[in-house]
Amino acid sequence: MTNPQPTATLDKRYSSETATARAWEEGRALLEKAEIFWLTTVRADGRPNVSPLAAIWLDGALHFCTGEYERKALNIASNRQCAITTGCNAMNEGFDVVIEGDAVRVLDAEKLQRVADAYGAKYAGWGLTVGDGVLLGEGGDTLVFEIDLVKAFGFGKGEPFSQTRWDF
Repeated sequence: MTNPQPTATLDKRYSSETATARAWEEGRALLEKAEIFWLTTVRADGRPNVSPLAAIWLDGALHFCTGEYERKALNIASNRQCAITTGCNAMNEGFDVVIEGDAVRVLDAEKLQRVADAYGAKYAGWGLTVGDGVLLGEGGDTLVFEIDLVKAFGFGKGEPFSQTRWDF
């Protein structure tokens, strides 16, 4: 899924007077280089579930893997809406990004191969191969999802503080 260039809006309520909306390229660059992400999914009973994971940016979307019977996959089976965050855990420096959208299962063998290759390039030692609609690794079969972006937020910390919303 290739998402078009989003519309960026600065939320002045949560931004310094001198702040301007951040460019999507800055948010996307953080998604490309970050190593740890936090995925939020929703259980069938409405309770949230948050899990750290590794993810890759490929073809205009963030991709992640999970086992078929892990809580993440079970939650997505009943509610595809999710959020993923990454950034810096310092208060007065850095940049954080939150993306929201639907988790969509990747089944295409060619796309799965590109995902496997991207994981191998980003995370040294990840030897994933393509199986029947899954990636295979030392831990067994893993499902691959990509996030169909709806909106994203960028939080600039330090001076100036800023909150940018990107709508896709």
